Amino acid sequence: MFEVWAPQAGAVEVEIDGTRHAMRRGNGGWWSAEVPGAGHGTDYRFRLDGGDPLPDPRTRWQPEGIFGPSRVYDHDRFTWSDDLWTGRALPGSIVYELHIGTFTPEGTFEAAIGRLEHLVALGVDFVEVMPVPPVPGGRNWGYDGVDLWAVTDNYGGPDGFKRFVDACHRQGLGVILDVVYNHLGPSGNFLAPFGPYFHSSASSFWGQAVNLDGPGSDEVRRYFIGNALQWLRDYHVDGLRLDAVHALHDDRAVHFLEELAGEVDALSAAVGRPLTLIAESDLNDPRLMTPREAGGYGLAAAWNDDVHHALHTAVTGERHGYYDDFAGGPSGSPAAALAKVLTSAYYHDGTYSSFRGRSHGRPARHVPGHRFVVCAQNHDQIGNRAEGDRVDPEALRLAAGLLLTSPFTPMLFMGEEWGTRTPFLFFTDHVEPQLREGEADRRRREFVGFGYDDWADKAPDPGEELTFLRSKLDWSELEQDAHRAHLDWYRALIALRRAHPDLSDPRLDRVRVEHEDSWLVVHRGAFRVAANLGRSPVALRVRPAEIVLASDPGTHLDGDDLTLPARSLAVLRLTA
Repeated sequence: MFEVWAPQAGAVEVEIDGTRHAMRRGNGGWWSAEVPGAGHGTDYRFRLDGGDPLPDPRTRWQPEGIFGPSRVYDHDRFTWSDDLWTGRALPGSIVYELHIGTFTPEGTFEAAIGRLEHLVALGVDFVEVMPVPPVPGGRNWGYDGVDLWAVTDNYGGPDGFKRFVDACHRQGLGVILDVVYNHLGPSGNFLAPFGPYFHSSASSFWGQAVNLDGPGSDEVRRYFIGNALQWLRDYHVDGLRLDAVHALHDDRAVHFLEELAGEVDALSAAVGRPLTLIAESDLNDPRLMTPREAGGYGLAAAWNDDVHHALHTAVTGERHGYYDDFAGGPSGSPAAALAKVLTSAYYHDGTYSSFRGRSHGRPARHVPGHRFVVCAQNHDQIGNRAEGDRVDPEALRLAAGLLLTSPFTPMLFMGEEWGTRTPFLFFTDHVEPQLREGEADRRRREFVGFGYDDWADKAPDPGEELTFLRSKLDWSELEQDAHRAHLDWYRALIALRRAHPDLSDPRLDRVRVEHEDSWLVVHRGAFRVAANLGRSPVALRVRPAEIVLASDPGTHLDGDDLTLPARSLAVLRLTA
């Protein structure tokens, strides 16, 4: 059975092997047709009112790319081996973000499966995969996807993704998939001819907003909600990261996110495992994670950029763009900004943001810390720098010590655990010359005001294949002593967090922070996390304690006096 929603069309045909088959109009603008002999593997397209052949808006398989025909895909043909998988809950977990195309030299799901044992040994709980729908050309971050129900054959197609999820579950790893519902890519986007999928006026920097609240939006909402349920049900994915939800335009009484959360909760009850929704939002609004019965949207968690910005500013000294808000803090030091986010989640919780030129956010100290996904690095915070450069290993070890002992849900970005030196650059492979030639300038304009005035001089061409190849992880770095030592630090921190509930306790009211300009001591139950952000050693008076873990062998404790070398961190356990 072929079905498509095309409410404004006068006639719809499905074309198979050059033969057009008329479709029958049903209720609500849906068209359908039975074509004898068609099934899994059949290539097809739709024609509206005799126009050009177009791919299916709900295509599950686009083996020839975004301009090719759709191919029938039968989910039931795949044999799963994860029958005993009962899922994984977000509280207490650690997330690992990766991009399939650059995670391995091969850039495929199959190759990524070969690296899962590394993630298990590291100690993470979830793998968060950047978007996988088809995109223009052979390389992309994934946020230019257009056939949102399909999986790109660049990585291995729908069966390849299922094998990856299945393998993750066998290794005890949950899978979170990054999905984009706020816009579609500029190339190969054929939704508009089928119906009112796009907002009549609202848009963002990335493109026209989808129609979530205008005429015809009931079916548009079902398109995106159905897409989310497909990943969770048919691909056995354990959670979704919802890209830039602040760019969703929805004025309805029941917001799209609230409706989506309700549908996902119902599916969770049906499949008998936890299903997690995580929002990316720059609104600093805890209503996203507030339960629906308390008037919120009912999502499980949200990315919290304030924690990243406070960590980054404190360990790197950078203060351009939005980092400037986090460099001074209420008492004039990055340590003060860190102290606030570690105890209050948001730095801007109604306070003035100089970057925005207005007050921003709402208090969230009542929200459990596990509802905030936080990081020292992610794809945006690296890839949105002109040179895609990462935090240097010394600063990263310091940031990791604070991150992995925090009350939040930590997230790592691929390669940071061994201090990789490979950049993560912005790369595309647009087919249309105007998109290919204009991409570099579009990126430059997107970050005006972010302090990257030398963008044009430093950023490589996103369309050059070398830009993509330079972004691939260099796994041979793990053969070097310095990188292995860095990995050992991450493994030790994660093992310590796992072994001691005080270090994963999500209750923000249980966190207390002492600080001065260049240091801070975080109180975590029976533990103290002491960090020296400065370039000179510091001496701190602590309660009777023992050193459990230290980033610098020069750290020593003489009675109640702790000496922390420059740029170092120590975890102590109270002994009395």
